[in-house]
Amino acid sequence: MSETSRSKPVPSPCVSICALDDNNICLGCYRSGEEISRWGELSEDEKRAVMQNVGERERAAMNFFTLPK
Repeated sequence: MSETSRSKPVPSPCVSICALDDNNICLGCYRSGEEISRWGELSEDEKRAVMQNVGERERAAMNFFTLPK
């Protein structure tokens, strides 16, 4: 990862679809309830780790949107 991308703040993945499933994972952003509640306290490195988990959860759920061309 470049120094420039590491210095940028990590934006919240929130998409304003807030509903936790039976595993305490948000159906909108794929963060856990704890990750959501602690987001503002996390360091940028911790946020990047959460975003990696979010990507893994989203891929596991196979919940992808295709954009019209």
